[in-house]
Amino acid sequence: YCLDSVDRFLQIAQKSTIRASRGVYVAVPGPNLETRAEYRMLRGLGADVVGMSTVPEVIICAHEGIRASAISVITDLCDPDHLKKVSVEEILSVAAGAEPHLTKLVVQFLQQGVHATECPERGPQG
Repeated sequence: YCLDSVDRFLQIAQKSTIRASRGVYVAVPGPNLETRAEYRMLRGLGADVVGMSTVPEVIICAHEGIRASAISVITDLCDPDHLKKVSVEEILSVAAGAEPHLTKLVVQFLQQGVHATECPERGPQG
């Protein structure tokens, strides 16, 4: 991931009072809702969040030399000790509620422009 861009997203979120944090995202094949045991295992491996997307797309970007950053919406808490049943409708509702915040983040990020010096950890090509 382009860490400079991630830092800019976090700064924009903080200034806009949008709750955001950096974390470890683990991708699993979907569609799928994990079991308590799976959440415990993934947490033990260092996961902060679990999702079904993002990673395949970022792998393709890295392969093609495209700088990438990712934003994820956490739609349900998956504490294995307090796991509650959640419906797909609830997940979609939370995601829809986050849309204005995501729009604001992305618009402000793009208004700042893309910086040629971003992603020095990847070198000038990526």
